[in-house]
Amino acid sequence: MSFIFSLLVCYRIIPTIIHLAREKKLYDEPNFRSSHSTVVPSLGGVAIFLGFTLSILIFSNGYMIHELKYIVAATIIMFSLGIKDDILIISPRKKLVGQIFAALIVIVMGDIRFTNFHGILGIHELNYFVSVIFSIFVIIVVTNGFNLIDGIDGLASGISALVTTSMGVWFFITGNYEYVVLSASLLGALLAFFRFNVFGKSNKIFMGDTGSMILGLLISILVIRFNELNIYPDFKYAIKAAPAVSIGILAIPLFDTIRVMLIRIIHKKSPFQPDKNHVHHRMLSLGYKHVAATARIMAVNVLFIATAFLLNGLGNEILLAIIISMGIFFSWLPTHLLKRKNHTKTVFQEA
Repeated sequence: MSFIFSLLVCYRIIPTIIHLAREKKLYDEPNFRSSHSTVVPSLGGVAIFLGFTLSILIFSNGYMIHELKYIVAATIIMFSLGIKDDILIISPRKKLVGQIFAALIVIVMGDIRFTNFHGILGIHELNYFVSVIFSIFVIIVVTNGFNLIDGIDGLASGISALVTTSMGVWFFITGNYEYVVLSASLLGALLAFFRFNVFGKSNKIFMGDTGSMILGLLISILVIRFNELNIYPDFKYAIKAAPAVSIGILAIPLFDTIRVMLIRIIHKKSPFQPDKNHVHHRMLSLGYKHVAATARIMAVNVLFIATAFLLNGLGNEILLAIIISMGIFFSWLPTHLLKRKNHTKTVFQEA
């Protein structure tokens, strides 16, 4: 019910938001980094926020969790930051401060945080200070990772839907129904938005920073709970290498963000300076349309997810090595194919 309600709310409200954005001229103007050439309303995150928030508040009653109010409060903060940035544009520093504040509400007041490293590097239980700092770091990285991959139609919402479905199914089969409701509420809003973002013609819409920051926060919460519930993997359907599996599930935003940051640093540029070095930019340069590029990138993420879950019994160290190797390969592959394409084109022109 939470899934259906969220989907219907988001689906019905998006046309109204598009109409309002056109009336008030609230568009995403194309620039040198844009993969679109026309103005498109960028307030899709408002619909995602409303669909998710209304659904989780209405349908979580039977599975009430004490941290729900803090999750909703942090979501509202991310929503406020995002919509201000989409309409007025705020500085990266102010945005970061707001993201940290939202993270602290979830971590300190909601007590949703990483408390254990699962034996990675010989580290198990974390002291409170390290736990808080590391949890803030993860939330900020994941939030901005989803913001960075939101560059072509359907990519951010599609990857988010895969991640949310993976987590939601695991929560369901292990009986953690409160987080099933959270996952279902988010998934319904994502699928409704995906329809307009990818297949909308006269009613196309982008999610904007409002949507990507909300997704990053909520998916971070799901990842934290997933890891915490698997600290003692002595129950049916337990995941023995939860940290490595989490990285596999989040492979696309994580590896693309790391890759782009490294490229900027190597070229002595600010790691936060926008460019067109993302994997989705490479896919467009290879000649793929938005839907084709998104489908291929999502297929790669499905491969990561399947690998992570199927091989979790190998342990964190071995599975991490496999996931990182795959991440390096798939991050490098589009650039390699583009170089080959450009080389072939140059040879053909010279001939």
